[in-house]
Amino acid sequence: MDSNKEMERKDIIVIYEDKNLVAINKPAHLLVHPYAEGNDYALTDWLLKHYPEVKKVGDDPKQRPGIVHRLDKNTSGVILVPRTQEYFAYLKNLFQTRGIKKAYLALVWGKIQEKKGIIDKPISLKGGTTKRTVHEGKMTKEALTEYEVVERFEFDDPAAEKRKIYELTLVRAWPKTGRTHQIRVHLASIGHAIVGDTMYGAKMNPLGIDRHFLHAESLEFVASQGHKLVIEAELATDLQKVLKKVRG
Repeated sequence: MDSNKEMERKDIIVIYEDKNLVAINKPAHLLVHPYAEGNDYALTDWLLKHYPEVKKVGDDPKQRPGIVHRLDKNTSGVILVPRTQEYFAYLKNLFQTRGIKKAYLALVWGKIQEKKGIIDKPISLKGGTTKRTVHEGKMTKEALTEYEVVERFEFDDPAAEKRKIYELTLVRAWPKTGRTHQIRVHLASIGHAIVGDTMYGAKMNPLGIDRHFLHAESLEFVASQGHKLVIEAELATDLQKVLKKVRG
């Protein structure tokens, strides 16, 4: 791995740590772990340098040291990293049994009328692609997402030749299952794709965002010692700028 790569990732922030785990506010444009030899710098590279004990932690420590759950490359926010194999097993069980409450913030196209909602649609792998779909496909699994409206906006695009007003909604989403691309697929399935998500939504980019507006805001769970932990990650700077723009 090119050591110069790390110089580019000084925005990897530790937001909590104890003897069992470390919690990171992962920046966007960063893989959690490499998928193939020669991939760009990943969070696991940083972890191996700063928390070398994770070298022996995980289901596949050689490929995914310390990784018990993942975020998409362009999703920012909280990610938990166990520091021992024992705590890896503990956290893995919590994720599998829905013992961890996950909250995300997403900015979507259009005005969501209802204050709250539940999306209960199985998610499949679309044949011949890496895309997920709520339509018939391969490896279908149940998927459930709850959401509520945080704020609604009307954005008057100053760069448009003719006046163009976009309706937008900021939502908080709680995925009750952990499917790949779940929030992105579910919100798109109800006609409200996430801003900047060109895989599941529009290619238009009046807000000048270079990734999808999705942030893992918090994780809440009971630690093995019995006390409740609520770990929160501050909204990424680029997403704060987008909100400032649409509010302005």
